[in-house]
Amino acid sequence: MEYLAHIDGKRKQSNKEHLYGTAMLTGDFAEAFGKRDWGYACGILHDIGKYSAAFQEKLLTGSNKKVDHSTAGAKVCLEKGGMHQFMSYCIAGHHSGLPDYGSSSDAGNAPTLEGRKKKKIEDYSAYKNEIQIPELKTVPFNPGETPNPDFSLSVFIRMLYSCLVDADFLDTERFMKDGGTQRESGEKPEILLGKLKEHVADWLLNKDTDTVNGRRTEILRNCFERGQMERGMFQLTVPTGGGKTIASLAFALQHAVKNHMDRVIYVIPYTSIIEQNAAVFRSIMGDKNVLENHYNVDYESSEELKSMQLAAENWDKPVVVTTNVQFFESLFSNKSSRCRKLHNIANSVIIFDEAQMLPTDYLKPCIAMMEELVGNFRSSIVLCTATQPALSLFFRRKMPITELCPRVQEQFRFFERVTFENIGTISEDELLRRLEQEHRALCIVNTKKRAQRLYQKIKGEGVFHLSTTMYPKHRRLILEKIREKLKNDEKCILISTSLVEAGVDLDFHSVYRQLAGVDSMIQAAGRGNREGKRNAKESFAFIFQFDEKEYVPGQQLQIDVSKMLLKEGEDISSLKGIEKYFEALYHFRGESLDKKKILREFEDKKYNFAKVGQEFRLIEENTLTVFISNEEEAEKLLQEIKYQGYTKSGMRKAGKYCVQLYESDIEKLQGAGMLRPISEDIEGFFELTDKGQYTEDMGLDLGIESGMAVLM
Repeated sequence: MEYLAHIDGKRKQSNKEHLYGTAMLTGDFAEAFGKRDWGYACGILHDIGKYSAAFQEKLLTGSNKKVDHSTAGAKVCLEKGGMHQFMSYCIAGHHSGLPDYGSSSDAGNAPTLEGRKKKKIEDYSAYKNEIQIPELKTVPFNPGETPNPDFSLSVFIRMLYSCLVDADFLDTERFMKDGGTQRESGEKPEILLGKLKEHVADWLLNKDTDTVNGRRTEILRNCFERGQMERGMFQLTVPTGGGKTIASLAFALQHAVKNHMDRVIYVIPYTSIIEQNAAVFRSIMGDKNVLENHYNVDYESSEELKSMQLAAENWDKPVVVTTNVQFFESLFSNKSSRCRKLHNIANSVIIFDEAQMLPTDYLKPCIAMMEELVGNFRSSIVLCTATQPALSLFFRRKMPITELCPRVQEQFRFFERVTFENIGTISEDELLRRLEQEHRALCIVNTKKRAQRLYQKIKGEGVFHLSTTMYPKHRRLILEKIREKLKNDEKCILISTSLVEAGVDLDFHSVYRQLAGVDSMIQAAGRGNREGKRNAKESFAFIFQFDEKEYVPGQQLQIDVSKMLLKEGEDISSLKGIEKYFEALYHFRGESLDKKKILREFEDKKYNFAKVGQEFRLIEENTLTVFISNEEEAEKLLQEIKYQGYTKSGMRKAGKYCVQLYESDIEKLQGAGMLRPISEDIEGFFELTDKGQYTEDMGLDLGIESGMAVLM
């Protein structure tokens, strides 16, 4: 009897051919971290359940009857025991997702590994006539070099799983498309390094360290030189204006070439910075080499971008730019679609841009994962920021962190652009009186409602408001107007929330920042005298507090720690002050640096992959979405969503007309008759029915009193 894996019309792929094809690919992928034997064995065993008569009948008849073909390989691994048993998670979950271990009381219908052990499945013993179980020649890692062997083993299993699911998909795709897959991997790091060196050749001639460009070149040159170092952990502590984007790329490409690494991955907290950086990288290295991977990118709507859409599935490009959310949630996911890319993180240079924004609620599991990537998966990590968090407290492996910026203290003195001044507690009216005297000033407050209230009191010619009460497309238009005013040195007063603190290139004479986390206040100050055209003693970053108490969800501890340091007379803008802030913040957070107790789910060889995949969410779903259809394109999109239902590309396009609000604000707007749900199929998605509530200068007005109602 011929045992088949796939049928496409008259074309057939035998199961033996599929298993060996997948095994070769899985082995190739696992070779990135020195475990080809594990990858090969996993690939050979993953589909031996297809050797059952029931599966063959299903395939040949096109029946919809479910036949479990994943449990067989897992059972064989568990029965063989030894190291093979660790592969059982990967094989059992190669379609449904990595399972939880479960308990000995689980019945055969449970979705856990223990349940799979007891599950009655069709006879698959015919595999023995065609397939041999390969032996394993290596161990997953050196147990003497890891502080937490269980967590290390769980990451190894996850990486092996990634190799398997990507290889399985690619081998199947290759057969179904008869080789025409449209996948393009891009150019090698050696070629990209050449392009970058050509781009910066003239810069490198500048040796004058008394100029801004000379200092940037000094940092850049040092990054090229340090790129020759062996793999490891690095940090690039560069003040605002020091050119860290190109400097970090110089290190990464030089380092990748020196150490025969496959790609550079940028992990960035905000999509605004991603879009900015990706545009710079594309201009230097070409569009086909840079994959931008986050929710706002749409590669699906154009056939020309097909190769990019395919690369987004498994990150098979030499430069990947993505978000903290995408990066870490994938690394802790159990789903095959999200895990496919993970093996391509191995043997990569990973740059964490704005490293102070690493998720505090999950800091311990994130750092444990970063240590695994460096210690066991041949990656190098660079923590890149002007406000370096005190992360060395949490690294449990003995890994030195090498600084890539030369003369760090001296660079910070040179790039000083503003003078910090704590003006203490003031009223809103006092703040507004100060702002009225200014010509070019930025004022950042902690809440959207406060920003709207202040703007309402001061609005007039040359006064602007920016916050997430405006949909993204609207914000971009307002930013263009602000940039034009600043360029022409016209009056420009901006009242904003923290969204302008990073990745927004603005240059004000003065900055007013309501007390917040030290990193936020320094980022805000970076929008003052950005081009260095004024003396630092003439440009101020004023720190203030309001005279009435205000609770800021998710930020209160940061505010309290900053308040404590200011009371102690600490210079919060100094490197020492920044370090003290993060040390105190992490000390007070204590156990809540692993809020969901993620690390406890990987103990005693009993790993809860599915539970962690569900629990690990960097952005909790505590906001709801309001669609603003004030523009013609938006109205058209709204009708499409209403009548065609949910589609990924439709929702992605809708994103530029959406505002995220807390439930309490949604309730007030609904109570006033201003909102209605768009569709029963899409939970938490509303349209604004009272279009007058959204204005050109304020966005969605949140000044609604509870209990207000519209009488019809």
